[in-house]
Amino acid sequence: MVIIHGHFYQPPRENPWTGLVDVEPSAAPDHDWNVRITREAYQPLVPIYQFLSFDFGPTLLDWMAREARAVYDGVIRAEHGNALAMPYHHIILPLATRRDKETEVRWGIAHFKRLFRRDPVGFWLPETAVDRETLDVLATEGIQFTVLAPHQVSKPPAQGLPARIELSGGRSIAVFVYDGGLSHDVAFGPLTTDADRLTEALERTPPGALASIAVDGETFGHHHKGADQTLATVIHRLQQPGKAQVTNFAAALAKYPPATTVDLVEPTSWSCPHGVERWRSACGCKIHTDRPSQQDWRAPLRFAVEWLAHEVHGIYDREGRDLPGGPRAFLEAAGATGPVQGNGNTARLIEMERGVLRAMSSCGWFFDDIAGLEGRQVLRYAAHAISLAGAESARLEAGFIAQLGDARSNDPAAGSAADLFRSTFQPTPS
Repeated sequence: MVIIHGHFYQPPRENPWTGLVDVEPSAAPDHDWNVRITREAYQPLVPIYQFLSFDFGPTLLDWMAREARAVYDGVIRAEHGNALAMPYHHIILPLATRRDKETEVRWGIAHFKRLFRRDPVGFWLPETAVDRETLDVLATEGIQFTVLAPHQVSKPPAQGLPARIELSGGRSIAVFVYDGGLSHDVAFGPLTTDADRLTEALERTPPGALASIAVDGETFGHHHKGADQTLATVIHRLQQPGKAQVTNFAAALAKYPPATTVDLVEPTSWSCPHGVERWRSACGCKIHTDRPSQQDWRAPLRFAVEWLAHEVHGIYDREGRDLPGGPRAFLEAAGATGPVQGNGNTARLIEMERGVLRAMSSCGWFFDDIAGLEGRQVLRYAAHAISLAGAESARLEAGFIAQLGDARSNDPAAGSAADLFRSTFQPTPS
């Protein structure tokens, strides 16, 4: 049996003051990177989504529903038990408080149910970043499995079959460990554009075993030109009689319930050999290894966003204490987007909470410079949340700047992180 999983995601790009995506010149000739990557990868893959295991970031799907409806409809049609849910925002869950883990997971599940009209069985973790508390939140919410890299468990289970991780309170969750070598060679190596070699590698899967590949969905057509055609060719060949069966994780779990138990290695992720340090320290991970740059800004940005989240939650809980069902239940029922039941003050409070959770998007730390598109976007969402804090706005702005300290961009023209943050503020449209 063969599973090919694509993790499809783009950071939220909307200007929080306008709700629109601004022009991104680096994406030329397209308006922005969402448009460009849709053209290069998401659109060409529409005919084969039904054969993939996939998860789509909710922020990306919401953008597609507005701006790339044909692709969006193709994704929805392709779902037949092969889709995984994920948190509404692409945050590093081990670095979040339990409160924020629960909100993001519940929002992600609600979004999935609204789109696909069923409860999710599996759940994709952003960057496969994991700790025991994260798995406990998933299990508590009824999630049956997730997908991890080989180094994230004590011993990858034999034949690629699912294993079980025991949790507190008698709970447990199944985990699939993807094939590290195959996945690497699809994402970075020779298999991406060689249909013959990829087909041969998958056909070697013995009976009763499972070969699973997990890569970014953008691998196919955006990161590697022509890889979408390679994938389509391989899937077509595997559909022929006598070939390895193409399946999905939920179907594999139903056929092969976990027979072994493994221990979790925590906190870990698939894209940082230092655990989850890429999203809170200058651990050495970066995109452009051929040019000098510093990532000392990562820790102050993490401190600032975490501090802001704590303060915003306090304001929300105080000012929203009389909301129907209580502030936490009301927030989670309101969801990550859309109109809010209640008066204008209620809507302001919910948007403030939504804004600070958007500011946790992992992309802001992943790349090499805080002055990049993703870092600026995190700062912009933080600024928008602060602008909605009413009488507390000035205090939060000063506190956020203090947390950023003397962090600086690698671009002398961009200045300090505080300068970048100040530049993100815009007047709220009337």
